Amino acid sequence: MAQQPVFDQEGDQRVDEEFLDDVTDAAEREAAHRERGTSRPITVVGNPVLHKECKDVTEFDDGLAQLIDDMFASQRTAEGVGLAANQIGVDLKVFVYDCMDDQGVRHVGAICNPVLDELPADRRVLDDSGEGCLSVPGAYADLARPDYAVVRGQDAKGEAVVVQGTGYFARCLQHETDHLYGYLYIDRLSKRDRKDVLKQMAEREPRYPVVAND
Repeated sequence: MAQQPVFDQEGDQRVDEEFLDDVTDAAEREAAHRERGTSRPITVVGNPVLHKECKDVTEFDDGLAQLIDDMFASQRTAEGVGLAANQIGVDLKVFVYDCMDDQGVRHVGAICNPVLDELPADRRVLDDSGEGCLSVPGAYADLARPDYAVVRGQDAKGEAVVVQGTGYFARCLQHETDHLYGYLYIDRLSKRDRKDVLKQMAEREPRYPVVAND
């Protein structure tokens, strides 16, 4: 755990809070999840499960543990850095990540029922970088997001956890939380940019198994 100051929704600094240590033994933990899991195909834009808010996780049992293992396996197959449950067709609020931050530090974890902190104005420094999505294969666009994020949720056992990220990892946390509330990154683009992204997707073959939209 690391101690860092955080802020409430009114922008007032709170007492120091413990953040999840998602760095220690990151490679070993990811490998263990992946080896227990089975890779599943990725759902793509247009699939109904991606366009509605997912159900809360209420049972922190062996079934959830297996789902998380399968998500890590699926994420590795697709060479992603984050994956939400609805991206493999499961209507539950859980996402996994295996993501480097801008300092090259690897973060690995799983978050259930995530909620993003609303940042005070003085912490909202926007980073207008490229973004892609496994559910929009082969396509990328620039999208401005805050370069710092705090996500609150639960771990696989139902214990409360708080995760913080900066730079690229902050983008990952925001992107995956969006998924579980029915939003893809392309929903935050202008109509013109969204059209361009969908054209990119149509012109390229996915490099990993996907679920066809019938």
